[in-house]
Amino acid sequence: MELRQLRYFVAVADELHFGRAAAKLHMSQPPLSVQVSQLEREIGVQLLERTTRSVTLTAAGRRLQERAHHLLDEIESLRDDMRAYADGLSGQFSAGFVSSANYTVLPGVVQLFRARRERVELSLAPLTSGEQLARLREGALDLGIVRDEAPDEQAPEQPLTSHVVFEERLVVCLPAGHPLAAEVEVAPRQLAGTPLIAYPRTLMPGYVDRVEGLFDGMPDRPTVIEEVVHQETALSFVAAGVGATILPESVRQLVPPSITVVPLAGSPTSRLLAVHPRRPRSAALTTAFLDCLHDAAALVTGR
Repeated sequence: MELRQLRYFVAVADELHFGRAAAKLHMSQPPLSVQVSQLEREIGVQLLERTTRSVTLTAAGRRLQERAHHLLDEIESLRDDMRAYADGLSGQFSAGFVSSANYTVLPGVVQLFRARRERVELSLAPLTSGEQLARLREGALDLGIVRDEAPDEQAPEQPLTSHVVFEERLVVCLPAGHPLAAEVEVAPRQLAGTPLIAYPRTLMPGYVDRVEGLFDGMPDRPTVIEEVVHQETALSFVAAGVGATILPESVRQLVPPSITVVPLAGSPTSRLLAVHPRRPRSAALTTAFLDCLHDAAALVTGR
């Protein structure tokens, strides 16, 4: 039994007239009659009562008409669903993000993506940059929003690629009573000997390298006294007067009055990057999410 035969039979069953059914199918009547007769032979059941003047359905024909309609409707729905999936209008998409993205691009990208792709199930996972890269390589994420962590695209067989989506200044967060808290900006050399709350290289290698690079060539570097995973924890230590920490400028949204935020001299920056497989599971969905990311970044910067 072929789908084509079912379509032919349904047309005849609905019209109860071979001539009208043939016209509806844009074919001639003889081959239509042959196909319906062949269907009857294949399933071993008479479906139509034919006379020179009329065509009527047998009981089996009425049963097949009902079931064939359901089947053909389901196939059409399946075809529409697959077209939507191929166009990135349905399916599932998983994205990881660093916590600091919460204060810049993440709210906007979620709002835009859900508005533009209502039929796509979006799942979000708060993860460090290192955790996201690991999951991307395992195929457990479709895209990651990482900080200062671009994969080496020159490496042989590198499965990932990246795009810069947002850039912001780095600032130093100081206890409000710190001698440098009154400065308009602070040069990295001024932090020499200052206790520093830093972050684990294993989980945030790109960001740690970015911060440590600020002190390259300095004989006297800040002393790392704590390593924490979350910037909220780092700010708690700063508020308690334990030391200072260097974070992206969007952290201003989090700081209490007991912390002073001062820009770093020379305007060093930190970048958020979107990282995804070179061969994504859904190229259309990945492109759609990237478009939303860039649009969300533009809304934040006003560009």
